[in-house]
Amino acid sequence: MTLSLSHCFLIVHDYDAALAFYRDVLGLEVRNDVAFEENRWLTLSAAEQPGVEIGLEIPGYFPHTSPADRQATADLLAKGLLPGIIFRTDDCDKTFEKVRAAGAEVVQEPIDQPYGVRDCAFRDPSGNMVRFSEGSAAEVNP
Repeated sequence: MTLSLSHCFLIVHDYDAALAFYRDVLGLEVRNDVAFEENRWLTLSAAEQPGVEIGLEIPGYFPHTSPADRQATADLLAKGLLPGIIFRTDDCDKTFEKVRAAGAEVVQEPIDQPYGVRDCAFRDPSGNMVRFSEGSAAEVNP
């Protein structure tokens, strides 16, 4: 049996603001942008990994979500407490400058981590942590 990742999801407060960040700033490609019922199916991926899509969802995307759960998710999102995403890059410093120049909120400037990567971090327009990592701990500690 083989397994491979096909989709992962981020909660965002606004589809269009998220799209502007992930497509226009990071350069991800839109794979799907489909309106249906009262929802939107929006996925993006890196050109180098077209088979791995990042789905963007708003709080309460699923119709069975209770109003209380919708609000709780929105509150966690606003606080920046939901899981984020890490991208691998071949040049952490160049990526940092590009994303910072676009006005993204800087969380961490590029640093060399003790576990063998150089990385930096930002918040997307919804407050999700977005990290960029150069190198691999496995390369340093085989």
